[in-house]
Order: sequence, then structure tokens, then C-alpha cells
Amino acid sequence: MKIYGEKRLMTTEPEHIKAILATQFDNFEKGPVTFDQFHSLLGLGVFNSDGERWKTHRNLTRPFFSRNRISDFDNFERHSEDTISVIKTRLGQGYPIEFQDVVARFTLDSATEFLFGKDVGSLGANLPYPEGSPLANDPSILNHLSNVFVRAFMQGQIQTAFRARFGKMWPLKEIWSDKVLPHRRQVDEFVNPILEERRKQHLAMAATEKAGDDGEGETFLDDLIKHTADNQVIKDELVNILVAGRDTTASLLTFCIYVLTERPDITERLRCEIMEKVGPNARPTYKIISEMKFLRAFINETLRLYPAVPFNGRTTKNPVVFPRTETQPAYYVPAGVKCQYSVFLMHRRADLWGPDVLEFDPDRFLDERLQKYLTPNPFIFLPFNAGPRICLGQQFAYNETSYFLIKFLQAFTDFQIAWDVQPESSRPPVSWKPAPGTTKGRDKVLHAAHLTMNVKEALWVRMKDASTI
Repeated sequence: MKIYGEKRLMTTEPEHIKAILATQFDNFEKGPVTFDQFHSLLGLGVFNSDGERWKTHRNLTRPFFSRNRISDFDNFERHSEDTISVIKTRLGQGYPIEFQDVVARFTLDSATEFLFGKDVGSLGANLPYPEGSPLANDPSILNHLSNVFVRAFMQGQIQTAFRARFGKMWPLKEIWSDKVLPHRRQVDEFVNPILEERRKQHLAMAATEKAGDDGEGETFLDDLIKHTADNQVIKDELVNILVAGRDTTASLLTFCIYVLTERPDITERLRCEIMEKVGPNARPTYKIISEMKFLRAFINETLRLYPAVPFNGRTTKNPVVFPRTETQPAYYVPAGVKCQYSVFLMHRRADLWGPDVLEFDPDRFLDERLQKYLTPNPFIFLPFNAGPRICLGQQFAYNETSYFLIKFLQAFTDFQIAWDVQPESSRPPVSWKPAPGTTKGRDKVLHAAHLTMNVKEALWVRMKDASTI
């Protein structure tokens, strides 16, 4: 079909997606239309590159997701403790927590420390208050530097996603001005002083011949400075990795907690495993986390039903033939067609996952259903993409999510959506009724997606301090 001047194809077939991402990888690219749509936000970074430029960026990035770096849990410990502290303070004031906001702050602070060696301090910027509270629009909160950064970061993504809906025609929506660039400039204003300070440190170290070459203790920013003197290239790459490092894990954690508001039985099973493996107060280790089978199954089931990137796509740069499947004939696809695929829909296909596909059941990753469905056909589960462009931060995301959930469930229990302050616009229409074979009416909140999936508007949650129960 042709939409806004762009030829498009949509698929949820695992074999088609496998061809796009892996077996026919060289015949696909992000393409010039996508590049133009995302350039104002992502510049020439790894997620907006093809060909040799992408390979260069990928090779530059890969070393910073080695096992040693992603299993250094001191970062997660500090920011988990900070998050728990601000939550307890706000609960003590009698207010619920906007959980989508607080986990986005946690992942932002963790990601910026991992990338820059210095976090943005968003958890210290005060959490939002519900609408109707006299403190809801406090200027000292709204204008805090880290909140300005976060708003610019999010608005840039929202506007970029809006462009993507209009294919080649998106410039008609921005005839008079680039609507993304002001937000990117605000992000750069935050990054610039960090970058300049680090450059001065490198120059001073070089002058005294103290610059080491073993890479130990270096941040991603340090390595970029060593490789290029072009500040714009560095800022582009930082923004690209920050989008991945912050937003995808924040989405995952948001839906993890949403599920726990609906399923106290799962909360109890998770807490039992945590108490058995870790205890009520101890820090989890890499080894312990690797042994927590139900926790990993819970995370995977959340990723199955609520994947952080629900839709994606590539453009054919050469003609391709999608292979025949049990339900589809072979397809010839000419060059220049945008092939969109939805893991969100694929993850909910009963023919791929079984008749209970719409039920949230972590045990499907532990019992005989694993061998029946996923093991023989691994491309039915793609929360982190696949092939040469598979997410480099996959294990980082698993480690960060696992660590946070353990610390969080050591501290809190009895999670409930605060319906008295949850925005009406975030709720499904009253007319929606649960129906067989569909999720319509099952979820209590609406989903939205910009570059990543989220709960529409907000997710206000009340919880109890586990130490008092």
C-alpha cells in the first residue's frame, strides 16, 4: 500500500521479520526517508545510520557493553536507593507515585552516569504531584535544570515519532520551522558543559602524559573524545545511546509495575523468590540474579505483551523475496518499499504462542510451552530486535531491570493504581468490553507509543512499605 507518498508493507510473520533483520539483512536499510525524519534528533548517530557509517558506530559502541561493564552494579545500587528514598518521602506526604515518571528518572540517572561518568540528577529534581494538588505546577520543580532536559528529550522524541507517521510528506507539517531542533538544542545545552569539562581533563592528562590506554574506568564519553575532535559527532552518539539506555528500560519497568497492580499473586511469587535468593536487605549479585528463574520469566512475559519498541521497519534497497510460510505464500518486494513489522502483534498471535496467548503467565517461559513454541522458533520473541543490529544493551537492560525490581520489592508491596488521580484520558472507553481473541477491555490503562511504548499520560500507583507488614 502507498501512504503519504511512501510504499509500505506491514507484517507480523516471523519468517518475514527474520529476513528483514537477519537472513537478508544486506538488502535492507533504514533508508533516506527515515534518516531525514530522525536527523534533527539523532543526527548521524548509530540508530540513524546505514552501511559503513553504521558499522563504524557499532564497533565503537560494542566494547562498552562488555560483561564486566554491564555487571558493575554500583551504579544500579546508588540510583535504586535514591529512587526508593524519594518514593518513601512522597508516600510519607500522603501522595501516590507517578511511576512512569520515577522509573524514567531512575533509568536516566543510571544511563547518564554509565555514559558520561556523571548523572543528570533527575531524581533530585522532585517528583510530580497529582493534578489538583497545590504543588502540581510548582515553578521550582518545572524549571529545575534536569526537568527541562527531560522535557526537551521527550518532546523531541514525540515530534520525531509524529514525523514518521507522515512518510515522505512530513516536511509539509514543518514548512516554517524544524519542530524537533529546539528540543535537541536544549538537550545539547545540558551535555555541552559536561563534554567541555571532560575535554579539558583529557588535554591536561595528555600534557602530563598520564592518559592511560587500558580503558579501565573510562566512560563512553571518554572513548568518544579519544576517537574524534568533532563535538557534534560525540553529542549525536550520546543522544542515540541515551534514547536506548533510558527509554526502553523505563518502558519495561513501567509495565512490570502495572502488571503487579493487577496481579498480587505474581507480586507474592516474586517476593518469595527474592527473600529466598537475596533476603530482605542484601544487595543482589550477578550470580544470584542469573539464578532467579521466575524473575527472568516475569521480565520476559512483560516484554512479550508490552514490548518497549512495538513497531519498527526497514526499507528495501534491493528487490527481495519473503519466503513462503505455513500461512502466507512467498512475496516479491521491489526496492524502495518500507517494510514495517510489529513485534507487539506477533507476540500476541495464538498460532505462535498457544491459545492462552493473551494471558499474562510467566510460566510459559519455564514449562513445556517453552519447548513447544519458543525454542523451535526463536524469532517469535523479539523484544530486543535480532540479527546484526540486535540491541547491544540487551543484557544491560536485563541486569538493570532485575536489580531495580529486587530492590524495589524488598522495600514495597501491595501495589494499586491510584484511580482517584489517574487521568481519565488514560483509561479505555467504558464501551470497551473484553472479547475472546482480543485485548480490548483487558488492560485497565491505554497504551501509547512515540519511539517506545508507554502508559498514556501517567501511571499513578500507591504501595505499602514492606517493612511495616
